Amino acid sequence: MASKENGRVALVTGASRGIGAAVAKRLADDGFAVVVNYSGDAAAAQDVAHEVEKAGGKALTAKADVSEAQAVRRMFDAAETAFGGIDVLVNNAGIMMLSPLAEADDAHFDRQIGVNLKGTFNTLREAAKRLRNGGRVINFSTSVVGLKLETYSVYAATKAAVETLTAIMAKEMRGRNITVNAIAPGPVATDLFLNGKSEELIARMAKMNPLERLGTVEDIAAAVAFLAGPDGGWINGQTLRANGGMV
Repeated sequence: MASKENGRVALVTGASRGIGAAVAKRLADDGFAVVVNYSGDAAAAQDVAHEVEKAGGKALTAKADVSEAQAVRRMFDAAETAFGGIDVLVNNAGIMMLSPLAEADDAHFDRQIGVNLKGTFNTLREAAKRLRNGGRVINFSTSVVGLKLETYSVYAATKAAVETLTAIMAKEMRGRNITVNAIAPGPVATDLFLNGKSEELIARMAKMNPLERLGTVEDIAAAVAFLAGPDGGWINGQTLRANGGMV
């Protein structure tokens, strides 16, 4: 991997497990130095960093709850101190709490707004000022914005807002050669998706797309790698639904 180093730096939020960990490893394999953000599980983040380093890459772990603006600023500071700057921001950190609207409680609403929407806003605000020219921003939405499934209302609403932020920031980066896009996965075989669902429901959702399977973390990491790499440079202000054709 060391021979592949491209001199660029990627910050991946929520990178200690699931899709975020796969994205960090894939970008490292593509030659990026990676900042592995986590909010709670330091050991898991360190494991991701060790895997990257064992393969010859460069990694830094950075603790920050993205819903806290000061913590996000400190994370950007740490990345700049370690690697000299940031070229790619991947806004993967997110939480999902499902319930019908009538049963959604204030705490669940506030937490999802805090992490999924304000967390994305906090990192985008820093990136708008601090990302190096020629950089890339890749936000995370969800294909439920298109499917509009029951019980997903608050979660999907936060992600619909992220899609709007994505399109507007892309225009605001005019003159800096920075692209801003979002990826909207369908069901992916991660703890975030699988927890609390019956085997029957998982099987039914896997069959909803014409490829008749759940997505893998590698599927989503490949889409991120495309947008972060040289072949994705003409894609800007878009939401890419990585869902096997579900919607």
